[in-house]
Amino acid sequence: MENFSLILAIVVVTALAFDFTNGFHDTANAMATTISTGALKPKVAVAMSAALNLVGAFLSVEVANTISKGLVDETGIRPEVIFAALVGAILWNLVTWLVGLPSSSSHALMGGLIGATIASAGTGAVHGDALVTKVLLPAIAAPIVAGVAALLATRLSYTLGKKADGKAAAKGYRAGQIASAGLVSLAHGTNDAQKTMGIITLALVAGGAVAPDSDPPTWVILSAGLAIALGTYLGGWRIIRTMGTGLTELQPQQGFAAQTSAATAILASSHLGFSLSTTHVVSGSVMGAGLGRKGGVVRWSTATRMFVAWGLTLPAAALVGALAESVTDLGDWGTAVVAAFLITSSAAIWKLSRREVVDHNNVNATDEPAGVVTTAIAAVTPPPAGPVTDDLTATIPAPATDPAAPSTAPAL
Repeated sequence: MENFSLILAIVVVTALAFDFTNGFHDTANAMATTISTGALKPKVAVAMSAALNLVGAFLSVEVANTISKGLVDETGIRPEVIFAALVGAILWNLVTWLVGLPSSSSHALMGGLIGATIASAGTGAVHGDALVTKVLLPAIAAPIVAGVAALLATRLSYTLGKKADGKAAAKGYRAGQIASAGLVSLAHGTNDAQKTMGIITLALVAGGAVAPDSDPPTWVILSAGLAIALGTYLGGWRIIRTMGTGLTELQPQQGFAAQTSAATAILASSHLGFSLSTTHVVSGSVMGAGLGRKGGVVRWSTATRMFVAWGLTLPAAALVGALAESVTDLGDWGTAVVAAFLITSSAAIWKLSRREVVDHNNVNATDEPAGVVTTAIAAVTPPPAGPVTDDLTATIPAPATDPAAPSTAPAL
């Protein structure tokens, strides 16, 4: 550790700052449906998610190795390049959090890293095969697989629960939803915390602090787990609102099906070393669960904004990372300018967010329109049946009369 320079320390701190934003940006992945259905109170839900994120960080290092060894050529990377990549990822996380869009923190990080690497060492320093097989293909396939699985699981849940007692079934599904939410939190820590471990390990290799091809040191695993757990506990309430009530209205059966499907997909991808976006997976499963219930609808206006954000994440973060790398390449003063820009921009975004505060008190409130389908269903729903009476009374009140006014009735 004698080679632990100032720039390396800055990179590690910035990486943990990204991990913190990843935590509150992705809290919705595990707990949005649990909060929206009332299975857990908001503060209890985020505390549980934070603890399990920390535990999950210690379960595997396969995804961390994908980031540190597989995506870019680690021998040609300087610590300044990684710092520039983190700037792009953090700013994209904060912008999408401000507008309440559940975009991918994972793709923001990888986009920033790819852009900064290309600006520094050219396209040859990016491993295209790893990018396609372990990043792009899972990004397309995972939400589709999770969505179809959640749709089928939702229909199966309602089919099996037709003859069950309503209150007992709802109670059972709420318990199952809490368990599945915990599994998603564990999976999120296993997958997403490792990305920061990988980026810090890559910086340590670039700075000569550890040998090439090294696994993340224990202190890196612990610090990354703590950072993402703290961010998760604070709760990204804006994105929780979008995921929990802005996409569709969920019942406990749907929440259980969505989270179970998502957790299965995330844990399987972590085992295989795929740098999967948990946001994509959970969003796909929530939409699948919404479509799986008879009469359920998805608010496609919100979904469309999410899809656009997903498509922009990699190129937007890559562009910011490349620009930041161009400035840091000018020397120490350039790195200082980029750091000042990051701090100033982050503070400005936070100040903007205070204009409309979203927290655990109003997280389930939404003014998102229900959509054409829901409106049409409501329009044709018959009024509730009531007792028929023989006495019919007029429903149009007689006009009010002023006792002091002169009478206009004709004289008899």
